[in-house]
Amino acid sequence: MRLQGSCHCGAVRFSLESATPYPYQRCYCSICRKTQGGGGYAINLGGDARTMKVTGAKNISIYHARIKNPGQARAHSSTAQRHFCSRCGSALWLFSPEWPELIHPFASAIDTPLPAAPETTHLMLEFKAPWVQVQKHPRDQFFDIYPEESIAQWHERLGLVSR
Repeated sequence: MRLQGSCHCGAVRFSLESATPYPYQRCYCSICRKTQGGGGYAINLGGDARTMKVTGAKNISIYHARIKNPGQARAHSSTAQRHFCSRCGSALWLFSPEWPELIHPFASAIDTPLPAAPETTHLMLEFKAPWVQVQKHPRDQFFDIYPEESIAQWHERLGLVSR
């Protein structure tokens, strides 16, 4: 499925192909919550990095989150690159050099109508803000940290991979 996305002010537009376009995964970590400004979580999709096309790239800034793991004295910078519009602040996509074939656009930046997910995976619940009320539906899955099932595996399990 071809995904079209943009920032709020229109300075940045992008497109890419995604075989995994269902916005099913809600991440409650402090990084996603604070950089997304959503309902206490962010939703990432998966896309093919080779197909990424961007206009307005001069308006993009990159943020590397600071991570302090339990038991560590100091925080370190994440290798993941969170791309956002430097004009309006809209979060656009995440790229991690550990998986160079993937781009993870934020569902909030996608303009293409996305299909509704039949179930939701709630992850990083250990880090959710106390004010967040998790919406629980019968088929949903809940994880304190990360699930073992990847975005691609979730789509495959439910027969939702688009070609």
